[in-house]
Amino acid sequence: MAAPEPMGIGLIGTGNISEAYLKGAASFPILRIVACADANPDAARAKAAAWGIEAVTVPDLLADPRIGIVLNLTTPQHHVAVGLQALAAGKHVYSEKPLAIEMAEAIRLVTAARATGLRVGCAPDTFLGGSHQTARAAIDAGTIGEVVAGSAFMMVPGHEIWHPNPDFYYQPGGGPMLDMGPYYLTCLVNLLGPVASVSGAATASYATRTIGSGPRAGQVFDVQVPTHISGLLAFENGAAVTITTSFDVWKHGHNHIELYGRTGSMIVPDPNRFDGEVMVSDRRGDWTAVPQAHGYGDGNYRILGLADMALAIRQGRAHRASLELALHVLEVMEAITTSATTGRRIALAHGCARPAALRADMPFGTPG
Repeated sequence: MAAPEPMGIGLIGTGNISEAYLKGAASFPILRIVACADANPDAARAKAAAWGIEAVTVPDLLADPRIGIVLNLTTPQHHVAVGLQALAAGKHVYSEKPLAIEMAEAIRLVTAARATGLRVGCAPDTFLGGSHQTARAAIDAGTIGEVVAGSAFMMVPGHEIWHPNPDFYYQPGGGPMLDMGPYYLTCLVNLLGPVASVSGAATASYATRTIGSGPRAGQVFDVQVPTHISGLLAFENGAAVTITTSFDVWKHGHNHIELYGRTGSMIVPDPNRFDGEVMVSDRRGDWTAVPQAHGYGDGNYRILGLADMALAIRQGRAHRASLELALHVLEVMEAITTSATTGRRIALAHGCARPAALRADMPFGTPG
């Protein structure tokens, strides 16, 4: 069978994350990145020169007939606006996480996608990595029995310690849940299926933060969003999982994700990575490693979701890092903060199908 024709990709937004995508593209023959654009033309030209692609304006990129998918790597506040432009230009779009900074905005993208019949995909795609697909296969095989509970923790001191311009993490559209929650929640939905309802609590431990590095070191800025957010997730399959994301914790001893089944437990590695060791226990409490049988678990493949989407378009099947999955994860995050404000448990209105497992028998570079 002949290999499918590569899909032309146009990249909008040439910030730090674009390096990972450009490096990863070489692993997937289905992708051909042909051009990039940025609000800063100098940044686009520098990126294009480094990677042997063209630097163009956004209108020219959207009009380019070679481009089938727009890779939207702009900041979260611009994800929907750029996505709408791409759809209006007749292009599929794949966005960095989160899908949007609020549900009302995301629904505009959903409406446009359905009206045009074009596809929308969204990061994170780390749930497709070798470690998380190994965890998925172990759960599906009943290795720890029916999962009844779990916990997830992403807790750090705060990005102002290392980031030279951390202000946006603490403004509306920022905070630890929108920043890192997509990795943890997408991983959990991959493992357990969709969430039915949530309750939450949230606080901001500090009114101001001080920049610790770079040319602005010592500057103080205001905190405008909660920085320690906890949620209780009631999954449709009956599992109850707690999640905490925080910029207020100096050190802790929790694993990233633990799942508790009727016959054993599982430690799931960092959902912000593709690699890591999956550990399971039996009723005696002995931990053993699960052999990794899936690919994409030995490095950074932060374009895997886009490759799967491009191949899915050629094959006429559903892609895994889907609009429905990203919308569901965004609704979970927004519902946690809404519950924290109102004191009510929030039932979710936008469910999703559990994404199909990635096949372990496909050649490297051909996710199927």
